[in-house]
Amino acid sequence: MKKVTVTGKTVELAVEEALSRLAVSRDQVTITVLEEPKKGFLGWIGARDASVEVTLLPTPLEEVEGFLREVLDAMGLPTVQLVVKQQSDYVLVNFVGDELGILIGRRGQTLDALQYLTSIVANKAPGTYIRFILDAEGYRKRREESLLRLADQVAQKVLRLKKSITLEPMNPMERKVVHTRIQEQKELTTKSEGEEPFRKVVVSWKKTM
Repeated sequence: MKKVTVTGKTVELAVEEALSRLAVSRDQVTITVLEEPKKGFLGWIGARDASVEVTLLPTPLEEVEGFLREVLDAMGLPTVQLVVKQQSDYVLVNFVGDELGILIGRRGQTLDALQYLTSIVANKAPGTYIRFILDAEGYRKRREESLLRLADQVAQKVLRLKKSITLEPMNPMERKVVHTRIQEQKELTTKSEGEEPFRKVVVSWKKTM
């Protein structure tokens, strides 16, 4: 964590000098006053300048990396690495290593929960929002392919039986995959029912609506 210690005739002058050195604004730092200025005898004997320590606050990405590293250590996965990539409209954090099953959880539930917590950690400051997507060596892609196969199978079953089918609970991203796929079938329609985290996709033949 970058920080500087600066002296000045007043606390404010010392702080301004520190901000100039760091090339940041006041809301990006924490300020600790180490010594207040002191007037000396006869104006100079024993006089003392103010001294401040100004520390640069961690960026949202640094906070996320620190948070995830603590989680990995607590889960007994200290050797798992974080590979962070800035995409056009989100930040992708990919976990690389062994024993990633515990990190993914049943149908990705642990990974989804961790992604939710990561968003909270990254977006504590008002006025900014950074979208994070967490993945584990391609799990998201494999899950999407599995959902597409499921959607195709359910679509064919609904067309054959001419009756609605309700799928298992899914998170919003997974439901979107299913909705988009099935809506390619003109004879079918979809809707979501229930409350999070148990919200489900219902696939119906249009003539039964």
